[in-house]
Amino acid sequence: MKYFEMDFLEFFKDLAANNNRDWFLENKKRYEKSVKKPFEHFTSELIKEIRKYDKSVNIKPFEAIFRINRDIRFSKDKTPYKLNTSAAIADGGRKTQGASGIYIEFGPEKMGLAGGIYMPDKDLLYDIRSYLTKKPDALQKVLSDKTFKKYWGELQGEKNKILPPEFKEAAVLCPHIYNKQFFYWVEMKASTITSEKLMETVIEYYNAAQPVSKFLHSILKKK
Repeated sequence: MKYFEMDFLEFFKDLAANNNRDWFLENKKRYEKSVKKPFEHFTSELIKEIRKYDKSVNIKPFEAIFRINRDIRFSKDKTPYKLNTSAAIADGGRKTQGASGIYIEFGPEKMGLAGGIYMPDKDLLYDIRSYLTKKPDALQKVLSDKTFKKYWGELQGEKNKILPPEFKEAAVLCPHIYNKQFFYWVEMKASTITSEKLMETVIEYYNAAQPVSKFLHSILKKK
């Protein structure tokens, strides 16, 4: 099934050249027709598909979808709108810190998919490192899954140069303890968004991430 027409991509290309409130208001009906409503529909259908695998993802589209408005309070870039639309299909929706589900980001140049734990707070990061200290081989085992590696490659995330003393010894066996983030991310051509195989593609990547996703989520459940 095809969820998006070419104007979904064209709208963001035009917005990039006219990223101001006046232009956006003039084109609001186009935005709602070509971007907002189709994305809400796709997100709703994706939630249904993911619920076949994970009943905890019991959310509405508005709980998953991020606003198109940028937070410009502390940014030098004062353009008011994002040049993509995105959603977190997971337990807790866009407010989750969790590892279940999948993050989608659709824009005119590329489509992005992601999962894992992107920005854990201080306490959660400590809990993750503590767990990995007790089981230093466990994370690498799931990261070695052939299907995960084929679709996602490696675990990503910024790293600390210095660790608290209690983690240093275990980090020799599990270097990911240095991570401040524990996520996986892949990009593909924007033409995937307008393809009839969009849903099939997203679900393929979702399923390929399950060994790592479930492992990371298991740490959260032990809190």
